[in-house]
Amino acid sequence: MDTGVHAGPHTGPHVGRRAAPHAGARGAPSHYQAPPDARLAASVLFLRDGVPGLEVLMLRRAERDGDLRGGAAVFPGGVLDARDREAHAFCIGADDAAMSARLNLPAGGLDYLVAAVRESFEEVGLLLAAGRSVAMTAAALHPWRDRLQTGEVGIAALCREHALQLDCSGLVYWSHWLTPPGVPKRFDTRFFAVRAPAGQEAVADYGEAVELMWLTPAAALDPARGLKLLPVTQRTLQQLARHADAESALAQARARTVIPLTMPRRAFAAKGVRVVLPDELPYAEIGRLDPEGRADVHADIVAGRAVHLSPHVIRITAPNPGPMTGPGTNSYLVGRGDAWTCIDPGPASPEHVRALVDAVKAQGAAARLERILVTHTHRDHSPGAAPLAQATGAPVLGRLAAFPEWQDQSFAPMREPQHGERLVLAEGVTLRIIHTPGHASNHLCYLLEEEKTLFTGDHVMQGSTVVINPPDGDMAAYLRALEALLAEDLEWLAPGHGFLVAEPHEVLRGLIAHRLRREAKVVAALQREKAPATAGALVPAVYDDVPAALHGVAERSLLAHLIKLEGDGRAARSSSEDRLWRWLG
Repeated sequence: MDTGVHAGPHTGPHVGRRAAPHAGARGAPSHYQAPPDARLAASVLFLRDGVPGLEVLMLRRAERDGDLRGGAAVFPGGVLDARDREAHAFCIGADDAAMSARLNLPAGGLDYLVAAVRESFEEVGLLLAAGRSVAMTAAALHPWRDRLQTGEVGIAALCREHALQLDCSGLVYWSHWLTPPGVPKRFDTRFFAVRAPAGQEAVADYGEAVELMWLTPAAALDPARGLKLLPVTQRTLQQLARHADAESALAQARARTVIPLTMPRRAFAAKGVRVVLPDELPYAEIGRLDPEGRADVHADIVAGRAVHLSPHVIRITAPNPGPMTGPGTNSYLVGRGDAWTCIDPGPASPEHVRALVDAVKAQGAAARLERILVTHTHRDHSPGAAPLAQATGAPVLGRLAAFPEWQDQSFAPMREPQHGERLVLAEGVTLRIIHTPGHASNHLCYLLEEEKTLFTGDHVMQGSTVVINPPDGDMAAYLRALEALLAEDLEWLAPGHGFLVAEPHEVLRGLIAHRLRREAKVVAALQREKAPATAGALVPAVYDDVPAALHGVAERSLLAHLIKLEGDGRAARSSSEDRLWRWLG
């Protein structure tokens, strides 16, 4: 039967990010509640060690009219049956209380294991059981498979008839997937992994399963094989591919203390509706803009497109994609009614300036741009200020950098905003200015207080870390600014490049931890050097996880780490001229 997890996770019951159960009002863990429109299901990963390595059993689904999953290669499984609970008395190796706790359910956890055993027997003829009849041939048991599939009997009847016990001892909880909102059939599926039972041969039922395949994960993923893979299947195969044998995969699954829920989302892309997984950059934004699953929110960023992130925020991306700018520099229009403010006008692109002007005009005949704010004066963020000001008459606000190198020399603000200053853009739309030096000495973030959204410029990037380039870049200042933001009440980050970012405090703590880990590698590299070394000489060891093509850029941030260590009294340079560094110990 069909587990239905075909599209690939944020909203509702967790959804891909918050992995652990949260605490209830009395401090006890709250239990997961499946959405009312989702069918509960279980699926099994049968594993074995074959000649080429770890193999997993897959079945090819029958083709059916109107079934988008028809012909897909999947794992055995299907929906829970109300009669599965009757088989609890026949289960060995697991009990309902322990399994419910593992699945974060108030009760009924054992139902999933019973369903997993029953469904795999129905579809592929493998029976996880103990008793005198387990060794019966598939042909002898085949009538029971038909009776179970048609719903004539429940699996408890099979156990009574043949004195069987369902052996749940080897089933290991692997993952939890929820079909995205907005599709006709939603499934809430728990996946389990187990060693294939010895002495049994998998046989297709030729109803749901028209072909069975024992494949290595790599072979199943190989495009040359041409398998139709659903997002959950593809992701599971990628996880299995990291293991050389069945015991390695099962051991890692046993060691997981928390299994997060993965709920994919649907979004619109150039080739139509596609599935977006929680670890993809547009995921959180899609969840914010389309919690119902209409699939009309874009999964890509296109220059010039006006994206309404809220009634008070519009994003327009400049046509300057590249290695350092990602999909391009984001400009944000913030306001309401007739009064709007631009944050980061981007490069001096006539096309982009026109897009910004047109986006303001689209808000009404009387709509006007009242001011232009700049986060910092790097050349992909501020040069558009002058032509946009000329086109609209709006004044420019921003700070001048302490060091002119690599800065926008044309930037001439009407005034320099102060840390803590509040700008009332319209009724219910207030920006607070936060000085965040580090990436640049003049860097400012703007907090939309009513929406708890921080426009971060380049202070916080999406999916990557920012270069700290001395002398204007300052690693110590950067870390202090990140720490200070942890005290702010934030719900969203609106970065200078990319999509909206959720869970700001988690992101900030992650950035701080990343920088400190990198600093530790700098310290270790310095300690290993027998003589003073240049920053460039330290790069291969400190940035061994970064492609060599980016080592030139990485050297600038490494230098920023060295200067910070110098300020901490832990490193010193032999002289300012030769740029040689040594560990003080």
